[in-house]
Amino acid sequence: MKSFQSIVVLAIAAYAAVAVALYVFQRLLLYPVPETTRTDPAAAGFPEAREVMLETRDGEKVIVWHVAPKVGKPVVLFFHGNGEVLAWRIPRFRAITADGTGLIALSFRGYGGSSGKPTEDGLLNDGAAAYAFAAAHYPPERIVPWGYSLGSGVAVAIAASQPVGKLILEAPYTSVADIAASLFWYMPVRWLMRDTFRSDERMASVKVPLLIMHGEKDTVVPAQLGRRLFDLAPGPKRFVPFPLGTHINLDDTGAVDVARAFMAGKD
Repeated sequence: MKSFQSIVVLAIAAYAAVAVALYVFQRLLLYPVPETTRTDPAAAGFPEAREVMLETRDGEKVIVWHVAPKVGKPVVLFFHGNGEVLAWRIPRFRAITADGTGLIALSFRGYGGSSGKPTEDGLLNDGAAAYAFAAAHYPPERIVPWGYSLGSGVAVAIAASQPVGKLILEAPYTSVADIAASLFWYMPVRWLMRDTFRSDERMASVKVPLLIMHGEKDTVVPAQLGRRLFDLAPGPKRFVPFPLGTHINLDDTGAVDVARAFMAGKD
């Protein structure tokens, strides 16, 4: 009996230790910043872009890469994922801007030359600064937030609270807590999460045309979460599944072409 009790006590202690570790280190898991060094767009091989430093309302300095659009073209306000930096996205940025579409790509705080440490409130402040820059240069109907993975939460928040033309979401989620709950099903993660990015609660306020793109083989953000978010949108809206798409390969399966047609009103 004592042996059994010891096993139970050890099991409870191990469970509690895992819970404490998840709570303490959750932001290291959610924001695995791969690179903090600033890289000029020209040095990275994208001289078409101009680097601009913006100040957020809480005093951080964040970088955007800006490519001006041609006359009549939209401007993509791009929010990257949690494990990447702008320099890694140059092939996509070239594809987006190839037809004259403009680009304002934000480097979140703590990533690639931007100051500060990432948190949900912080990233939303970064997004607000990037939107203010876009709105100072272009009319709202030309601004199209495009959020990938983690960045989709910021894009939804912008589109729900600010005037924009359209909204593009790639591998989005209902909330970060829903993702964590699927990964750590054995832990009470909804009680432990500090940053939840509740896109599901904000989506009802998005009134502009919406495009959601999701890979059916996405094992990071399951496609069912993207579909659930899509169902919450009031419309007009379009969901495009990619049968061979994973979390990272939608560029190879035509995502930019789909997005370009959507922005041009040809979908």
